[in-house]
Amino acid sequence: MTITITAFERSPDGGRGLARDTRVRWALEEVGQPYEVRLVSFLAMKEPVHLALHPFGQIPTYQDGGLTLFETGAIVFHIAERHSGLLPGDAHARGRAMTWMFAALNTVEPTILELVTAKLVEGDKPWTPARLPLVMDRIRIRLGQLSSHLGDADWLDGAFSAGDLMMVSVLLRLKMSGVLTEYPNLAAYVARGEARPAYKRAFDAQLALYRDMSSTG
Repeated sequence: MTITITAFERSPDGGRGLARDTRVRWALEEVGQPYEVRLVSFLAMKEPVHLALHPFGQIPTYQDGGLTLFETGAIVFHIAERHSGLLPGDAHARGRAMTWMFAALNTVEPTILELVTAKLVEGDKPWTPARLPLVMDRIRIRLGQLSSHLGDADWLDGAFSAGDLMMVSVLLRLKMSGVLTEYPNLAAYVARGEARPAYKRAFDAQLALYRDMSSTG
């Protein structure tokens, strides 16, 4: 059976590749696995049919035969384990790649999502002007630490892995803020990720979907 993932019917990111289905698309493109996309409206995401796939009413979900997964970390890890190309063969290197996947989602992304919340969700709140500098300070601490580790290397631990896929996906959320330019090696790192043919295919597929929906809306 063909793998099926879910995506926003109308993505709030405007086709910029920030919706989380892009991470799953990218992983599938890296390992050369075909997939289908089922579009879900915001209303349908809260209905029982979708909640049976994703208890928190979000996207993406991943279905392959009798297996259903949610959460991008779990989905990408599953893809990486089943297909070659995203995890090293050496056991130690494999463990480090998995560590970077968790670091991207658990250590780096939460600070970045604070900025998204402060600007988009709480932008009109009276505490936002005082909160934003604190949020940016926390982001810069994480970026400084990541920049120091990366140094002048192309990827986080040798060859490109699922750890890099997740980290680049997380850092992409900062492109519009301009803060990545303060860390040239991280900006170059993200650009290398975006330049990968598999990423371009995933991005173009999501962008085409957004354009199609916009033209018919």
